[in-house]
Amino acid sequence: APPRASNGSREGAAGTWLRTQLAPGEVITAQSGAFERDPQESSTTDEELSRAGSPVSRGGSGSTSTTPDYGEKRLPQALIIGVKKGGTRALLEAIRAHPDVRAVGTEPHFFDRNYEKGLEWYRNVMPKTLDGQITMEKTPSYFVTNEAPRRIHSMAKDTKLIVVVRNPVTRAISDYTQTLSKKPEIPTFEVLAFKNRTLGLIDASWSAIRIGIYALHLENWLQYFPLSQILFVSGERLITDPAGEMAKVQDFLGLKRIVTEKHFYFNKTKGFPCLKKPEDSSAPRCLGKSKGRTHPKIDPDVIHRLRKFYKPFNVMFYQMTGQDFQWEQEESDK
Repeated sequence: APPRASNGSREGAAGTWLRTQLAPGEVITAQSGAFERDPQESSTTDEELSRAGSPVSRGGSGSTSTTPDYGEKRLPQALIIGVKKGGTRALLEAIRAHPDVRAVGTEPHFFDRNYEKGLEWYRNVMPKTLDGQITMEKTPSYFVTNEAPRRIHSMAKDTKLIVVVRNPVTRAISDYTQTLSKKPEIPTFEVLAFKNRTLGLIDASWSAIRIGIYALHLENWLQYFPLSQILFVSGERLITDPAGEMAKVQDFLGLKRIVTEKHFYFNKTKGFPCLKKPEDSSAPRCLGKSKGRTHPKIDPDVIHRLRKFYKPFNVMFYQMTGQDFQWEQEESDK
């Protein structure tokens, strides 16, 4: 098994493992600066934050049509910190159905892009809440941002953190598919995944691959937060058993289990569960057209090489979290 992380090490065991342990016949390239944040990992803009009620351009109170006129704005007590293309939007929409949760719909990107604007700016982005309600936000790029754990800890060391993880090979392809939809001219997945495909040089500096090295990023968070404050949600089970995963989320947040199987309806066309209010006879609300895109067909040899690349990191991640997400089992079933 890969070595455990050392809290005294900046790089930690996963970083060392990446640089020294190679799968048979493969070489992995990763320069010292390869794991810095990719500024293009999410697309929330100041304009979008402004529409969400942020004082970025309006300078107002930050209220929107969905924000009640009572209560007060508070800094969040819980954050969905990752991962991109893991299922964070589905989780956010589901937890917002709970009456004791108020959450920002747009990603504020405070702890990675807007930190210099200060905590009052951040507080003003939040919806108003009553006593007993939880304030939340989600920005998936936090999980891979080196400074985020320290900054969040300095805001409130008891902040609860939620990470939605997904088979990293599938996640990487989904990430590429999203980028391809915006930039059709980019090279193929196979070209981007390798420094040199003939030699098997996997490009671990490409963000689509790097994000899925979950153990590497988790080491950074464990220097500031105990595992008891971090909940890992399975992106796969969020699709196959959304009520089961939401039960864990509500327990973790100390909430009554109100979001149950009655809130979900499986849409066979999209292949995702849709959200509905149990007492509401209207059509279920599904995620937008940007979710559930058809993935391009990837060369099976590339998939095989990526599975071999991720396997030691997956094993380390299972050990670090005490949870087996069975991604290898899932792949052997195909």
